[in-house]
Parts: sequence; C-alpha cells; structure tokens
Amino acid sequence: MTDARGRRAAYWHTLGDGRIQCDLCPRECRLHDGQRGFCFVRAREREELILTTYGRSSGFCIDPIEKKPLAHVLPGTSVLSFGTAGCNLGCRFCQNWDISTSREQDRLTDAAAPEAIAHAAADWGCRSVAYTYNDPVIFTEYAVAVAAACRARGLLNIAVTAGYVQGAARTDFFAAMDAANVDLKAFTEEFYATVTGGRLRVVLDTLVHLVHETPVWTELTTLLIPGRNDSDAELRAMFGWVVAELGPDIPHHLSAFHPDHRMREVPPTPLATLVRARDLALEAGLHHVYTGNVAHPDGEVTSCAGCGMPLIERDRYLVRAYRLTAAGACPRCGTILPGRFDPAGAGDFGRRRIPIRIG
Repeated sequence: MTDARGRRAAYWHTLGDGRIQCDLCPRECRLHDGQRGFCFVRAREREELILTTYGRSSGFCIDPIEKKPLAHVLPGTSVLSFGTAGCNLGCRFCQNWDISTSREQDRLTDAAAPEAIAHAAADWGCRSVAYTYNDPVIFTEYAVAVAAACRARGLLNIAVTAGYVQGAARTDFFAAMDAANVDLKAFTEEFYATVTGGRLRVVLDTLVHLVHETPVWTELTTLLIPGRNDSDAELRAMFGWVVAELGPDIPHHLSAFHPDHRMREVPPTPLATLVRARDLALEAGLHHVYTGNVAHPDGEVTSCAGCGMPLIERDRYLVRAYRLTAAGACPRCGTILPGRFDPAGAGDFGRRRIPIRIG
C-alpha cells in the first residue's frame, strides 16, 4: 500500500544484528530504524524498507526523444519524461544536482499513479516514457509499475541511468525497459571512486547484462571533463572495451561538460576535445558516435555503417532528413541500421519542451 510514508520496498533483507540491508545497489546500506540509505529515498521504518518517493515526481515534461539522448529510437518523436528525487551516486559534476541531491521531499510536487502517467503520455501523443532527471534505479518499484501501465498502451519505456544497480533489482528494472541510455562516466576506477563515489566495474557489468542478456536497445553517454576523463589513453581503452564487449553498433554520445555543482572550477569542454574523442572512437571501430552540448554538425548525423550514406540528419533536436527504408535499412546498400525505428518514418516533434502536470 502507498500512504504518507511511501510504499514497502523490495530488495532488502534483515541482518543477524537486527539491521536491514538494502540489496538494490552495491552500496548495500545497512539501516537501523529511522535511517535512510545513501540515495535518501529508501528508508527503514520499523521492520520494513520503504520507498518514500513511490507515486511522487519532481515534474513531468514532454521532450524530443533526441534529448535523452537517443539517436536510434523513434527519431523525431516525443517522450514523456519524469523523475523523482535522490540518487545512489554522488557525482561532483552532476547537471541535475538540485534533484539528485535533494533532501526536501516537498520538492516532489506531482503525485501520479502509474496508470495516470501512461494515460497522459498517450493523450499527449508520446510514443514513449522516459525515467530520467535522477537515476530511476532507486525508484525501481515505481518505475516497473509505470512501465507495465505504459506497455499496456503500446508505449516504449526508456531508462536514462548510470547503471549502478545489482542482482534482482537490475534484472527486474531492465526487464521493464525497452531502451536505455547508460552514462559511462569514465573508464578508470579512480575517477569513479573520487568523483562519483561508485565503482566502474558495476557499470560495466550492467552494460554486459543489458547487451547480452536482454532485448533492451542500449546507447551510451560519456560527459568529457577537461583533465579528468578525456586523455587519449583512457578514451582508447574505453572505446576498445565497448567494441570488444558490446559490439561496434552501440551508439556512443560524447557530451561537453559545463561547470556545475561541485566542479565549478573546471572549464567547459572545448569543441576540439569532442572532435578528437569522436575520431578516436571511430578509429576504434565504433560505427555511430555523436557529439552533444556543442554545435558540431558532423556529430549529429547517423550514417550507414556499410556505405557511409547519411541516413538521419539533425539540427540539435530537429530531424532535418530521414532516409531509412520501411525495413530500417540504407536505401543505397541495404545495410540495416540497428535500433528501434518506425516503418512509417520519423516524427516531427522538433525542439519543443512542454512541462505538464499530472494528478
């Protein structure tokens, strides 16, 4: 049941010393009565673990799907985006820090049942619902319930996540999703430990699980931070791992950093850094590499891996040209473009952003 406290959570057990251990993520927070986990939204109340944000959101917005970012899922269509509060990582550069680090439950201004979210998405003409803004794995129980309601209406479910989840929660969460953009924040354990408070190995395990054990369409994003995760050696190691372990067809989005949260002393990422990184990714064998948060037309085009023909041309979130056949193939050489495409073609939602209220 959901009440003022939230809803009883899954993924926990009681330890021999009386504490409750949360098993959702590798932090495995061990809680006495009244304590909250690192994410702040999974809390022990008496002899249960409660998800305090079940049915409550920090806001809803209709976005272009390219903003997630996803380049190979229903281009040009709209997606209903929402999140809650809290996070199980502590990234010093977080771009949504006011939501992810929130300890104020009154920030969750919108209450909405799963069916209400699915109904609103369909009414607004969305083709999908995105679980985003903060990391949705920490509200897995709510996300899974919303996803079931969305699938009943023929909507796709999209996770925007850092992939910091384990065990049964990881299996259940991604079984409810149709596509995911996973934030691969860097490619060293040192970066993850000192800048995010997490472990790289967990994220890599999640990516292998997604690509090899689920049908979830997966894309990657890496925010390039000057002097922190943008060396040629680290980038070559990362792209080499992606090609070897996930395959060359995984789209990889390389985004520019801007000073925020606790890393305001670091300068913005120069365009030259993103161009260099994209060149290294292509040299490593990746077929689809995109640049974000900068003006770089070459980094917005989806080209055929077979003959190089431009298949989808974009201007930021606007689809300018779409040349895929109904079968999702290149019209010149017949090479299939991996992803989730509509035989009817691209949508025309464009760059709009429409905040909405539900409930």
